[in-house]
Amino acid sequence: MKGLITDESLTELKAYFKDIQISEEDQHHPFGNSGRVTIFPKTEQEISTVLAYANTNGHSVFIMGGGTKRGFGGMLEKADILLSLAQYTGIVEHNPGDMTITVKAGTSFQEIQTYLARYKQKIPLDPYNPKHATIGGIVSANDSGPKRLGYGSARDNVIGLRMVYPDGTLIRSGGKVVKNVAGYDMNKLFIGAMGTLGVVSQVTVKLRPIAKYESILFVSFPERNVEEIRAFAAKVLDSMIEPISLEILNPSLAGKLTNINQYTLLISFEDVKSSVHYQEDFIKKIIPDKTTLRSLSQNAAKSFWDHFYHQQPNGLINVTTTEAVLKIGVVNLDAIKILQEAELIADACHVSIEAHGGLGTGICYLTIQGATEDILSAIQHLRKSAVKHGGYAVVKHLPFSLRKEINVWGEKTAAHFLFEGIKQKIDTNIILNKNRYVGGI
Repeated sequence: MKGLITDESLTELKAYFKDIQISEEDQHHPFGNSGRVTIFPKTEQEISTVLAYANTNGHSVFIMGGGTKRGFGGMLEKADILLSLAQYTGIVEHNPGDMTITVKAGTSFQEIQTYLARYKQKIPLDPYNPKHATIGGIVSANDSGPKRLGYGSARDNVIGLRMVYPDGTLIRSGGKVVKNVAGYDMNKLFIGAMGTLGVVSQVTVKLRPIAKYESILFVSFPERNVEEIRAFAAKVLDSMIEPISLEILNPSLAGKLTNINQYTLLISFEDVKSSVHYQEDFIKKIIPDKTTLRSLSQNAAKSFWDHFYHQQPNGLINVTTTEAVLKIGVVNLDAIKILQEAELIADACHVSIEAHGGLGTGICYLTIQGATEDILSAIQHLRKSAVKHGGYAVVKHLPFSLRKEINVWGEKTAAHFLFEGIKQKIDTNIILNKNRYVGGI
């Protein structure tokens, strides 16, 4: 039995995996990345068995955790098998003294943070849609938000992985202790690979204490003087203070989140109370004239972040209007230019754009709404803007029908042959998350 799953092979599949739940639903999801059948393994060995079976029989496999990234990459509507990790969840090992935790890949980020809260610890990552995003999906997409400035990314915080290769082989990279320097750092090969090299089974990540106090300062600039914003941000970055985030919101997003439609800097702090207040006082002393300063602290700040991380479209939400999310990376302070040019592009393409960018990281996220052709046009113009500034633009969320009409990853780089070589070496039969990554890998 080779290739596509037929009624006959489906019967054989159910008999072969009699102890594993198999579903035949949801083949035509608007964001694609579906399967003719969905298999729900509960153990690592079951994941291995499914992949080995698929590899032997020539069945293509897509991987899904919580489903929030279903609109991210992927040029095929469905594979033979959708491997869902929804039932593969839980804490494997937690060492509070060493400040590390090992979890199964299908565990939601919020579930892990809730568990760690009783130990006054947390994973220092800030993904979007944390209630549904799984740790495996976060690692596979290298997802991060505004707090990446202070937290780092998954590549900075993951210290060990257990992976299942496409042929079912189990491998381990890294370790379970922070000071692990032996050999190559293989973790970084799999983090951000969009599941094209293997299925993340377990993740070991280093932790940090929950801050005793946190606050957010909002500095709004009424005159849209981007050079003034740039100079102020540079002064903050050159100082001795250590903000967790230094994010600029464009007027559309600022109006939605703060009710003030002006370019607004979001500066957040996490530390002991005296340290946070010291840093707040520093900001108050250097803010430019004519700006407006507001602040949130503790529960109010937590509520703001909860709203912030759930306002970006994702693969679980089907809406009547077409939405896209674009991720742009440029030199850090050029994020201001990207947001400024996005306003002009929004007007020219007749779309709305809610955008924010990290002035310490250069990573920008833009949510675009409008008519289909207008959104595609806006994406093309925004990509040209990113490339002009020496950066890149990746379409992070888009319906499947539109992903077929645009290159979601952008042009191939000179090093693309290396990616292709690694994929061919690890996934010889090209069964796993085919066409999900850069250049159709």
